[in-house]
Amino acid sequence: MTKEELFYTLVLQKVPNLGDASAKKLIQKAGSPKAVFTEKKATLMKIDGIGSFKLKDLYSKDYYVLAEDELKFIESNEIKTTYFKEDHYPEKLKHCLDGPILFFQRGNINLNKKRIISVVGTRKVTSYGVRLCEELIEELTPLDPVIISGFAYGVDISAHKAALKNNLQTIGCLAHGLNQIYPKTHHKYIKDVEYNGGFITEFWSSDVFDRNNFLKRNRIIAGISEATIVIESAEKGGSLVTANIANSYNRDVFAVPGRISDTQSQGCNNLIKTQRAHLLTSAADLIYILNWNLGKEKPKTIQKQLFVELEEEEQKIYNYLKAQNKAHIDTIAINCSMPVFKITTELLKLELKGVVRPLPGKIFEIC
Repeated sequence: MTKEELFYTLVLQKVPNLGDASAKKLIQKAGSPKAVFTEKKATLMKIDGIGSFKLKDLYSKDYYVLAEDELKFIESNEIKTTYFKEDHYPEKLKHCLDGPILFFQRGNINLNKKRIISVVGTRKVTSYGVRLCEELIEELTPLDPVIISGFAYGVDISAHKAALKNNLQTIGCLAHGLNQIYPKTHHKYIKDVEYNGGFITEFWSSDVFDRNNFLKRNRIIAGISEATIVIESAEKGGSLVTANIANSYNRDVFAVPGRISDTQSQGCNNLIKTQRAHLLTSAADLIYILNWNLGKEKPKTIQKQLFVELEEEEQKIYNYLKAQNKAHIDTIAINCSMPVFKITTELLKLELKGVVRPLPGKIFEIC
């Protein structure tokens, strides 16, 4: 977008009581951000959902001054902007009525034709939760997903670190401007994240850091991704808000179950119990629900599979399934003398090679 378009979009973004959904309606009616301010107020008032309350501050020059200052910050810091009508605006976010009309980014972000997964959870993550997060992201690595989270304590930073460890693109969605980082202790991860992903936010450098920003930020995390995974959560928490928003967007939500006595598993268990989330025990569950493993191509025949080059552990699993035809993942793990998390990774690799396919109930069979 041009500098002029960016300026007027910034003004619209700053007008109180307007909101992104209403701003989009104004732009659609007027034809451009600038045209909103030259259009007759009577014409704008005819738009469904637009009333005098939302338009009362539209023509205040105070927001022009603020927009000029933010524009200078954007230019001097080489901040990239993404406008909701641009082609590179995230596809999933385009379908969210309240998705930001404009957001800012820094780093090496590439969302083109990428599978995007959001990982959220408690800030008071347990060692069990960290291990599950690491194993899950490692299992997903062959599919090269983008891992998005909030760069906060606990599950968030565990997800970012696991993505970096497996050379996956990871994006921190921030609840503040790009002129700061919260928490400050995570400053040491900035360079690595920007090198292999980056940061996005809709907040300005002048925005006051506020608790409500987190709730607003959560809709981007939920809307930008194909699915949201909740690793651990207490009975109440921001990650549950993200899950509810994802449900409202008709996105898939997954939750890792835990013992009923564990405080940090109550939220996840409730999501599963109330059918607001799929039960998630391994990457295979997510792959099956999202239909990532099933393309439009016809399954390969066994004759073709014989020419697929398999590694030693893959061959061991293949030989067992060939003899059994199909088996539960736990049975495969026992008979192949491998831990379940390892079996899951090897089965995923075999799926990608067209050798095996998953069935409901964590059962696998030869293609």
